[in-house]
Amino acid sequence: IKYYANILTPFSAFVDKKIKEVLDLKIPIDIIATSHGVIWRDNPTQIVEKYLTWANDYQENQITILYDTMWDGTKRMAEAITKGIREIDKKVNVKLYNIAKTDKNDLITEIFKSRIILVGSPTIGGGILSGVAEILEMIKGMRFKNKKAASFGCYGWSGESIKVIKEHLEKSGFSVINDGIRALWNPDDESLEKCVEFGREIANTK
Repeated sequence: IKYYANILTPFSAFVDKKIKEVLDLKIPIDIIATSHGVIWRDNPTQIVEKYLTWANDYQENQITILYDTMWDGTKRMAEAITKGIREIDKKVNVKLYNIAKTDKNDLITEIFKSRIILVGSPTIGGGILSGVAEILEMIKGMRFKNKKAASFGCYGWSGESIKVIKEHLEKSGFSVINDGIRALWNPDDESLEKCVEFGREIANTK
């Protein structure tokens, strides 16, 4: 799934079309031997069926929260949002990642699997942290479909980060749930409770 998510996602429409063309030929397939990768001998069409599934706006019951942080304020927001989601939905798989500490290809894979993603960054210089900007640029080229998103982050003065993230997500084809949530400086108990409530709202998004 990692290979498909990172390499083939932008070409899903072609993958779907070509697989169906091959299957319509009704040619018996005994083995699939790729030029660089696994050779499929036992039930070789299993990977074809997987590709067909992945090519059709794939998602699991997963919410992925991605963030970067300077003084742990945005991290604490992410953790509070996670708490709120889990309070409402015990079955959803919630995954929390610090962008600066996680392989970008792994992040793309988790986004591919998700029905909702939340992206967080503190405001810096009227914008967002470079690691967050990098993953948002990667997302833009993936042409994800059938996914929802929202933004969050801390700020000290002007607080543009949630708007910047929101605009990136919209341009990347995500259905943005709301305008996001932000907290002044390092979030206090009141701000964190608002983040928990934000998480509850996200959990109720269908």
